[in-house]
Amino acid sequence: MKKITLLICFMCLTVCNAQDLELQLFASGLDRPVNLKHAGDDRLFAAEQDGIIKIINANGTVNSTPFLDIELRVGSSGTEQGLLGLAFHPDYDTNGYFFVNYTDTSGDTVISRFSRDGSNPDIADPSSELIILTYSQPFSNHNGGELQFGPDGYLYISSGDGGSGGDPQDNGQDLGTLLGKILRIDVNNSTMSNPYVIPADNPFVGTAGARGEIWAYGLRNPWKFSFDSLNNDLWIADVGESAREEINSVSSGLAGLNYGWRCYEGNNTYDTSDCPDMSTLTFPVAEYSHTGGRCSITGGYRYRGSEFPGFNGLYFFADVCTQEIGYLEFDGGSWNITFEGFSGSLVAFGEDINGELYVCSLGGDISKLVDNSLSTDEFDLSNVSVYPNPTKDVINVDFSSVGTTVDSNIAIYDIQGKLVKSVSKNSEAIIEKINTKQLSKGLYLLKIVAENGEQITRKLVIL
Repeated sequence: MKKITLLICFMCLTVCNAQDLELQLFASGLDRPVNLKHAGDDRLFAAEQDGIIKIINANGTVNSTPFLDIELRVGSSGTEQGLLGLAFHPDYDTNGYFFVNYTDTSGDTVISRFSRDGSNPDIADPSSELIILTYSQPFSNHNGGELQFGPDGYLYISSGDGGSGGDPQDNGQDLGTLLGKILRIDVNNSTMSNPYVIPADNPFVGTAGARGEIWAYGLRNPWKFSFDSLNNDLWIADVGESAREEINSVSSGLAGLNYGWRCYEGNNTYDTSDCPDMSTLTFPVAEYSHTGGRCSITGGYRYRGSEFPGFNGLYFFADVCTQEIGYLEFDGGSWNITFEGFSGSLVAFGEDINGELYVCSLGGDISKLVDNSLSTDEFDLSNVSVYPNPTKDVINVDFSSVGTTVDSNIAIYDIQGKLVKSVSKNSEAIIEKINTKQLSKGLYLLKIVAENGEQITRKLVIL
């Protein structure tokens, strides 16, 4: 992933006209969670970048004792280094195996298997590490890092192109390296002497000079990918270089695809000095440009839960730089993108056992993605007025046009996404006056969240 820039895109946001997305805080107090998975039950496991995995229970409480602590083995000094990936074996309930993807203290990638403690399901055995695969990283960035078990029971691994900028070693197009790829290996009978097997139907098995582990190539930094739990399609969000972010989607059975990097960045040419014919490449189903501060995509999941029918079939993702959540909707033969703005450093999505989706913030929060349009309360926060704006000493948040009184929380965030002021409004107040004298001059976000979860965000300028 590109270097994370804590930057908020100050858009004048209102309650959505299409999908009415809302993030409801589910768990807090974590430290840089960058991966979130379930293990076949109602718990969620959050992988923190420094090398710790914590359990989040169904009620949102976080266990005080870590599930796994390998912090001393993990190198996380670089923004894109650390414990990056987590996946539970499809038979985890019986074998207790799970897999992690991390950069070691030398900066190189390690894929390892660990085992659950034999007597306590909330603890793993840190001494059980079996290293499955390692490969060198020439630079500190573009490490990929996602792990997913596919519908075929094999382990899929995303690797970045090795880093720097512009893929100087052309790793994305080089079948002789594991960098810039999606890898596919069999870890079902791993031993120390034989940690993995290359599936016989991998596309480059037997190809001279090619690594047999490769399933797909031509990727820059596939920070996150996932499988559609309904039809098994593979979704890859590939972080762009300087102009385009792309989303790829194909049937999980399509092997050997070339997604085009560094020849193409999205649908745009980048460096075609030594590239295959364009007709042999697979282009994204959707892309977006670096406008409005957008610069780094975080892939998510296609929604297949049951709690929010309006989300069904939508593919959700985020942009790290603007803190927008986007979704793809198939309409008229193409995928259309819609963005909605939020706050916090949104870096990863997670899917629970029921197919409901969650979003990780680097600040330590895990939030559930919900459909706010299901609310039955008859009021419209889009009519709230905030004045004067710009302001110096005080702002008025006027609810007189909302249509009914409502309990709300009013929060102000700075440009790093840090909460700097919070006020609880009771239903009796029509106008809430907020003192801003203690705030420094600059741009802020004012966020109003009603008792039923409905929210709006406004740009606020302090003089």
